[in-house]
Amino acid sequence: MSGVSTGDRAANRIAAAWLLTDMTLVSAMSALVKIEGATYPAIQIVFIRSLIGFVTVLPLAWRYWPEIVGTRRLGCHLLRVACHAAALSGNFIALTMLPLALVTAIGFTRPLVVMVLAVLLLAERIGAIRWIGTAAGFAGVLVMVTPGSAPLNLGLVACFCSVFFGALSIIQIRALKDENTAVLMVFYSVGVTALIAVPATAVWQPVAPADWPTLLAIGVLAQLGQFCYLRAYQSAPANFLAPLGYLSLIFATATGYFIFAEVPGWTTLLGVAIILGALQMTNYFERRV
Repeated sequence: MSGVSTGDRAANRIAAAWLLTDMTLVSAMSALVKIEGATYPAIQIVFIRSLIGFVTVLPLAWRYWPEIVGTRRLGCHLLRVACHAAALSGNFIALTMLPLALVTAIGFTRPLVVMVLAVLLLAERIGAIRWIGTAAGFAGVLVMVTPGSAPLNLGLVACFCSVFFGALSIIQIRALKDENTAVLMVFYSVGVTALIAVPATAVWQPVAPADWPTLLAIGVLAQLGQFCYLRAYQSAPANFLAPLGYLSLIFATATGYFIFAEVPGWTTLLGVAIILGALQMTNYFERRV
């Protein structure tokens, strides 16, 4: 830390506090999704969560309306919205059917999938070190989902779909790097809400009055978590915050243990160690090179 100024250290502490707050909020949201998922379809919960996000971006839609209707990248926006809707739906389905720690651990593979898709779709060049790290990371996933170690159900399929479509959404963000951030937010919130509305209506279950506070809390916690996440990355460099992101597994494991009595198996822990080790070693050797 000798090369970091006092001001930078203070900013890093604030950023770390924002990120830890985000993890706390997301863990609470995940627990509520898992609880309500036993009563209501996951797609219905996704719609309610997206509807709250839609309401919060209405001021942005009003302010940036000319840029929104004047975009020349409508196809990319729509593809990103579709991918993110699929990723969000898959994540909520997985949360209702799998241990929280397993869902979080598999989610760590998203950067690896992004690397592969960047090569295939954006013609980016990736060195041998990253390919080795990617292979090691996927080996960790295979350890976690070894038959008998993880429930082989729709939730596992949904979890992998969430990772894939989430990575594809990130690729679209890269393709839209010249667009206004506010425009991206409006297209995302409005588009996901509109896209999810149809399937949500088809499976809609009448909501008991006592359940509305919990369902609305899911959307509020998600929006607050996103705000804290953005504030964190606006306050400190990504290379400082990225390792802290791995603490989300501790939050997820603790939530699963204390609320749902979920105890991670040794294969999950070993797989997590392999994935995190692959990510860390890849970054370390790339910095050396």
